[in-house]
Amino acid sequence: MSIKELSRYFITLLACVALCSSCISKKEVLYFQDIESLTGQNQNTNYNTVIRPDDLLSVTVSSQDPESVAIFNPVAGAANALRTSNDRLGTYLVDKDGNIEFPYLGTLAIANKTRIEAIQLLRDRIREFAKEAVIDLRILNFSISVLGEVQRPGTFTIPNERITVLEALGLAGDMTIFGERKTVKIIREEEGVKTYGELDFTSIDLVNSPFYYLQQNDVIIVSPNKAQIQSGAFNRNSTIFISIAGIVISVLTILTR
Repeated sequence: MSIKELSRYFITLLACVALCSSCISKKEVLYFQDIESLTGQNQNTNYNTVIRPDDLLSVTVSSQDPESVAIFNPVAGAANALRTSNDRLGTYLVDKDGNIEFPYLGTLAIANKTRIEAIQLLRDRIREFAKEAVIDLRILNFSISVLGEVQRPGTFTIPNERITVLEALGLAGDMTIFGERKTVKIIREEEGVKTYGELDFTSIDLVNSPFYYLQQNDVIIVSPNKAQIQSGAFNRNSTIFISIAGIVISVLTILTR
């Protein structure tokens, strides 16, 4: 092989290495590749969010007779005078034991209850003061985090208690082309114990996972796929590699003149 042919071979090899380092197959990118099997399946609606210690709750009590429930709304009731200017009126922090201190009702054990169950507990306790009380309870700090190979990683506050992992990825701008679709991890903490699950976004079975509906403070992690890992390794060494390749090509060009 002549020096000129060797030079051409070397340049071609370099181009092939650069090209192959970023190759991604169709099966690694497409979502729900077996979506046809979804027809006829029962919908998974298991998304009952429970109240946990350190949750921040907003509670408002209303009635056709506002005076009968004024004592339960600090912004208008007598309890307002006992609160400092730094307190957030109408909000209650669930303590480490799972309790809140509610005006005139005292200590209420509210942790591990769903929103509906907590409302029913308050309604039962308030009934002796106002029979037709309407209670609005919301979790103010319901948030999820999306990290890794997504367009806009970050923490997002959710205005209600229902969000799917698909909606969460939508908030983060979807996965990048380099996100590993088959092993998306969800980290969750329940009663002080951390657990995790893996979701395969190429399969429609995802919708039946207990991690399909998210809970407050869930963390979604999208790992880079093999192409991105290989590309990262190539890019870290690309400056040195290209410099050496340039010197070699220059020497071969001079020798072939």
